[in-house]
Amino acid sequence: MSLGERACLVGRNGSGKSTLLKIAAGLVEPDRGERFVQPGATVRYLPQEPDLSGFSTVLAYVEAGLGPGDDRYRARYLLGELGLSGEETTASLSGGEARRAALARVLAPEPDILLLDEPTNHLDLPAIEWLEGELKGSRSALVLISHDRRFLERLSTATIWLDRGVTRRIERGFAHFEAWRDEVLAQEERERHKLSRKIEAEEHWLRYGVTARRTRNERRLANLHALRRSFREDRRAPGAVRMTLSEADISGKLVIEAEGISKSFGEAPVVQSLSLRVLRGDRLGIVGPNGAGKTTLLNLLTGVLAPDEGSVRLGANVQMVTLDQRRESLDPDATVAETLTGGSGDFVTVGGERKHVIGYMKDFLFTPEQARTPVRVLSGGERNRLMLARALAKPSNLLVLDEPTNDLDLETLDLLQEMLADYAGTVLLVSHDRDFLDRVVTSTLMAEGGGRWIEYAGGYSDMVSQRGEGIAPRRGRPAGGPEPRDRGPIGPAAGRQSSPKRKLSFKEQHELKTLPGRIEELEATIARLQAVLADPDLFQRDPQRFESATTALAEAEARLAEAEHRWLELEMLREELEG
Repeated sequence: MSLGERACLVGRNGSGKSTLLKIAAGLVEPDRGERFVQPGATVRYLPQEPDLSGFSTVLAYVEAGLGPGDDRYRARYLLGELGLSGEETTASLSGGEARRAALARVLAPEPDILLLDEPTNHLDLPAIEWLEGELKGSRSALVLISHDRRFLERLSTATIWLDRGVTRRIERGFAHFEAWRDEVLAQEERERHKLSRKIEAEEHWLRYGVTARRTRNERRLANLHALRRSFREDRRAPGAVRMTLSEADISGKLVIEAEGISKSFGEAPVVQSLSLRVLRGDRLGIVGPNGAGKTTLLNLLTGVLAPDEGSVRLGANVQMVTLDQRRESLDPDATVAETLTGGSGDFVTVGGERKHVIGYMKDFLFTPEQARTPVRVLSGGERNRLMLARALAKPSNLLVLDEPTNDLDLETLDLLQEMLADYAGTVLLVSHDRDFLDRVVTSTLMAEGGGRWIEYAGGYSDMVSQRGEGIAPRRGRPAGGPEPRDRGPIGPAAGRQSSPKRKLSFKEQHELKTLPGRIEELEATIARLQAVLADPDLFQRDPQRFESATTALAEAEARLAEAEHRWLELEMLREELEG
């Protein structure tokens, strides 16, 4: 690697990314090959689970990573930026605080090479955005493992893909990876198909070919056996998670109504005078720094926790399924099969369909051998997939997801997003994954500090556009004190009252600009299909073409109606915002 180069290492859970990074760090000896580091180059490695044992305070742990000529002040500076004083005892740290201390330790020496394994785990959004800025300004070469798409896109300039024990590399950032990966896999499938056809041809020759020369037959038979062995041993790409969501009967139009709710713990207000309405089909994202009370607010809105003031009312026929971030509801001694079936039989009902538990496990990339595996020996990613599998099998019309993306690989994240996009019910989502929020939610409830929450239309990027800044904590304000500028009333009404002061988001402006062209294209397509169907003899002459044209016409008309409705909606919003 050259100075300043930034590569991301990607691959499925269990593909060996962490092992490869440990080999690069010199912590694991490879079975063959050699590791070379330029003499005098400094390398620092961030593990997924840092070990702070043996150090009394955080500052002592961080300073132990400094070299003789390193700036000791930088250790205190980084700890301060990460919200730590350095005087904390290592035994009392939470998972997030331990990760921040480990980050300060590897960043403080400003090494030549940084090897970071999931650096955003347990970090909140302000810390993730700060880390992005710190790494962008660093001169260190960087190898990065992360499941945070936005983080990878903003930092990487090269991508290394570890797949089935083989690494491939492109000299482009992660934003270009998925299209490249799909093309590689498609080419593999084409090659596999060609191999299959060649085997068929050889088998046909053996059965029906001329057998004039026995030696030639034996050679071709040996070739056929080699082809079959190649086909059998070919390591195909691992299957994708297949998610099916069990939907309950439709809920009432009003799903949750909160009126002036407040909640405090001691002197610290978590929620203050919040009024909020969640309607059927809404996808509400809840964001804020760690300690802002996101999980507490989720519990208030779902009736798990009673407010100190105000009231919360759930609508009619609400069937709720919750995915908690700590996986506390998993019995560590239960097997995978027992967790999915509830300990009753070998079948699970998903989407109204009765499936054998082994088949359902395969949908979430579990092997049949893992059916009797205790939950306690599963990896973090496997436990999260198991939680998803169990949650999605339960009928629901309200999904409550508290950090559902933890430890999920990128392919599983894609499928979860697609499943939520097709879900007819309502979603409450707490997440630190900015890309996931942008793809899933229709509005974002933001912690403004001091127990104040404001709802913004759109995803995380739309919230930043309307708010004028991200969620990094403001400096120069005592904890729990008032905000330096007044943002008006609390709750969704505040978003509506302040909306004339904002402008259309970039996404909305782009839609408004491109929709007229899209409408013209759809109108031209409809005219062409109508001309085809105007032929009175078409059905008799070519019933298949008649059927396909009829189906295409119905789809085009539906898309036209949707595009026209969306354009009218955006145009009215533009006129309203411009006064």
